[in-house]
Amino acid sequence: MNITNVLTVDVEDYFHVEAFADCIPKTQWALCSSRVERNVDRILVMLDRHDVKATFFVLGWIAEKFPLLVRRIAQANHEIGCHGFGHDHLHRLSPEGFRADIRDARHRLMDLVQQPLVCYRAPSFSVTERTLWAFDILAEEGFVLDSSVFPVRHDLYGIPGAARFPQWYRTSNGNAIFEFPPSTVRYWNNNWGVAGGGYLRLFPYDFTRWALHRINQQERQPAMVYLHPWEIDPEQPRISARWRSRLRHYTNLDTTAPKLERLFQEFCFTSFSDACQHLESFHSRRFHPWESFPLSSPAAAPLACDEVRSLGF
Repeated sequence: MNITNVLTVDVEDYFHVEAFADCIPKTQWALCSSRVERNVDRILVMLDRHDVKATFFVLGWIAEKFPLLVRRIAQANHEIGCHGFGHDHLHRLSPEGFRADIRDARHRLMDLVQQPLVCYRAPSFSVTERTLWAFDILAEEGFVLDSSVFPVRHDLYGIPGAARFPQWYRTSNGNAIFEFPPSTVRYWNNNWGVAGGGYLRLFPYDFTRWALHRINQQERQPAMVYLHPWEIDPEQPRISARWRSRLRHYTNLDTTAPKLERLFQEFCFTSFSDACQHLESFHSRRFHPWESFPLSSPAAAPLACDEVRSLGF
């Protein structure tokens, strides 16, 4: 049986990334030459050619400046998700500031596409042990699905002990979030990121294919693949930044599109919400206790069927 994986696109421009946050302040974003429209349009053409549907996590800033782009994504029958408004890492926001950020972005996106919006991804996967308070706010603002917790060790993000596969969590305030983490493989007692962003660009395609086959065939789980529009754009402007930031951002940009073409030929993909509808873990309505991730407790009761329907599914 073929397992259908999830394809997600974080819709931001090259000057939005955390690697350049200390070089390009927000006050200069409007002065930068934008390339996001042409890059997203290239991705849309590629997806149409392979009959692949995806979830596009869009910044509110992008929606405000390029509303027609958001409508083109939705008109191509792709799912729209929220990536926040101004690409702020959660650790730089107060809970009140985070609520305002996602509320503004979500309402702006829903106004454009006239559809419900239930999926969220934090900029740079910045839901960490310091920012778990975000889950209550996400649930209170109408989000049901999240893909913000990366179960890896990394200098910018990650909760290394987090679950590697999708499951429900109940927050300390009794809210519910279904978390679908970016994909990893486990080796040498560590989780290693695969099949997304820099991992997709830096590793040879054969490694990515091996990792997805391992997740699909041995672990019988769907994989989560993610990318950014700037990652298919080797001709983007070069920013004078620290060497590590340049290395992460510019390495192997010319390989992303060919690797995606091969992935689309060899694996099945769909949107975030569609994939969740086919997961037993989503419909089981069981909450999974986990000591190092205080979003649930052994005494937490399963959601009743009417509760799940009330979340928008």
